[in-house]
Amino acid sequence: MSDTVAGLLQVGLLVALLAAVYRPLGGYLAHVYTTGKDSRVEHGTYKLLGVDSKADQTWAVYARSAIAFSAVSVILLYLIQRLQSHLPLSLGLPNVGSGLAFNTAASFVSNTNWQSYSPEVTMGHLVQFAGLAVQNFLSAAVGITVAVVVIRGFARSKTDRLGNFWVDLVRTVLRILLPLAVLGTLILVAMGVVQNFSGGHEVTSVIGQTQTIPGGPVAGQEVIKELGTNGGGFYNANSAHPFENPNGLSNLFEIFLLLLIPVCLTRTFGLMVKDKRQGYAILGVMGTLWAAFTFAATFFETQGAGTATQAAGAAMEGKETRFGEWASALFASSTTGTSTGAVNSAHDSFTPLGGGTTVFHMMLGEVTPGGVGTGLYGMLVLAVLTVFVAGLMVGRTPEYLKKKITAREMKLVSLYILATPTVVLVGASLAMGLATARASIFNTDSPHGFSEVLYAFTSAGNNNGSAFGGISANIPFYNTALGLVMLLGRFVPIVIVLALAGSFAQQAPVPVTQGTLPTHKALFVTMLIGVVLIVTGLTYFPALTLGPLAEGL
Repeated sequence: MSDTVAGLLQVGLLVALLAAVYRPLGGYLAHVYTTGKDSRVEHGTYKLLGVDSKADQTWAVYARSAIAFSAVSVILLYLIQRLQSHLPLSLGLPNVGSGLAFNTAASFVSNTNWQSYSPEVTMGHLVQFAGLAVQNFLSAAVGITVAVVVIRGFARSKTDRLGNFWVDLVRTVLRILLPLAVLGTLILVAMGVVQNFSGGHEVTSVIGQTQTIPGGPVAGQEVIKELGTNGGGFYNANSAHPFENPNGLSNLFEIFLLLLIPVCLTRTFGLMVKDKRQGYAILGVMGTLWAAFTFAATFFETQGAGTATQAAGAAMEGKETRFGEWASALFASSTTGTSTGAVNSAHDSFTPLGGGTTVFHMMLGEVTPGGVGTGLYGMLVLAVLTVFVAGLMVGRTPEYLKKKITAREMKLVSLYILATPTVVLVGASLAMGLATARASIFNTDSPHGFSEVLYAFTSAGNNNGSAFGGISANIPFYNTALGLVMLLGRFVPIVIVLALAGSFAQQAPVPVTQGTLPTHKALFVTMLIGVVLIVTGLTYFPALTLGPLAEGL
């Protein structure tokens, strides 16, 4: 069987698996957030937290709850790292330095999982599973709850109440993430992923040297890092490490996990707004863009760039031979389109245009299909912008899902769209302007050095977490700058989108007329794809020309 046929079959199987779970899981998610019944465990949790599960919150209270919860999470995760040597299962490792501890705490709480360190020689087992893995659950849950609030903003009318953050958070963890993670862990263990508390495994290398490879609760962390679109690996090699991702079957399953919830949330959206066609339209946009970027990444990697790679038949540098270029490109496209950041190959070793594809994919705003929750609410913001543009073209007040788009809503949409590019481009500019930051760049004599810096801040600002490499990121500047960019890139958009949801929820529904743009048909899908690409292109094109495009051309 040729590589092309095998690659196409792999993509086809992935799409078939997602299609099989789309209706049942999407429907189950909608049920979780609309039922009024609490389980005994949930009821006990609410009592412990002092929460009235029947008391809905305004968008402002909901936002304060999410921010406060995340702030406490940053502090606790920081302290766990700083006290590591005094904790059980530390494996004799020292305390994590203050700068790196801040960066890592900001990273995992913001669902970014950027890692400026080698996990297996920096973090003990307790920090890994009680600190990092716990935040993999909680940060993912926060993203999903915010998306649910945005859906409620469209579904509800004449109210300022959008749900209860603590109820949504507890239900997300207990009813969705934990059951799926337990099932996924068992599947990964069956496929060969490590799950133990071993301090290390002695192996003999091919040249006869003895090497110690640390063990640990890898499968449990692996499944939530993909399922929650987190991305932080137990090992420095991430999903390229055989203990995390041993074979082609586990590789496909991990890609399935990272796409699972973002894809199924589109059905949840359609069910909760009582128009399933709206969910299909959003899914159509996400799927089309994901397919286009997957094709582009695969094309640039299989065709190679230059005489050597073309003679070899593909660009295999930095890729695992057990996966090859097709599976590597599929993983790269999926992880940069979902804010996961996990990698099974070195993106820095991709061809210039192949690597540029991964950067541009993140620059779309992580909406294809995006992170758990973040992808959906990001795409809905862009849908509002698309309807507004269409309204200007025909000279009438635009509306989306029977809600008018007024000046207030458009101000919030504009702020949302500008927030992430601002922190990304300002951060990258500072890095290129400061001598201490430039000294960390290894490729100083080519556009690739700038591409590495641009990738780092794009990854941080969009809460992706993957890296090109090529820079020493564990220095005071990058630990601080990237940490701040991750926090701002996560929580500023959350506050803005919650305010947008509150604004829509207070409106009364407007009747559908002949002038209403149908937002479930091919015309709207095409317009929304155009808006996503044009907004991104106009924002980032100058930066791309200085890096990936200059290098590729």
